[in-house]
Amino acid sequence: MPFNQPEPTYDMLIAPGGGNRNAKNLPTDSNGREWSNGLCSCCDEAGTCALALCCSCVLYGRNKQRLNHLNQSGAPHPNGGGLFSSDCCIHAAAVSCGLGWITQCFTRSSVRSRYHIKGGVLSDCCTALFCAPCDLVQEAREIELEEQSLGAGGQVFLH
Repeated sequence: MPFNQPEPTYDMLIAPGGGNRNAKNLPTDSNGREWSNGLCSCCDEAGTCALALCCSCVLYGRNKQRLNHLNQSGAPHPNGGGLFSSDCCIHAAAVSCGLGWITQCFTRSSVRSRYHIKGGVLSDCCTALFCAPCDLVQEAREIELEEQSLGAGGQVFLH
């Protein structure tokens, strides 16, 4: 049975590999669009939320690996981003010094740029500083929407 994707509309951003970068078909203007999921809806994904609260470095590393893989290959990461990576270790070291929000700020900016989401560096940094776990979950969910549109089906992600 073939996978049926909706026909592209003005508000959809179709990636070169065929992934939908606006999977919920949110309204877009010259400044971009809103996030697909609200910052405070992080508990909707219990497994991802628990990972963000208990071991944020792992979720940070997974998000970064998944985003890099999408940027490089246009396809979902084959194993969902792995468990421990150099990005995970860098984030863990930064968190232990109280600076984890800085690494998250850069990744949040990259996610926002890829998906043409409204905001700026100041909002990225404030979100990462004051609500780090919710920031990580929001990014993970945005990346997952594109991966699902590419046919990953959510099989490789923690929920």
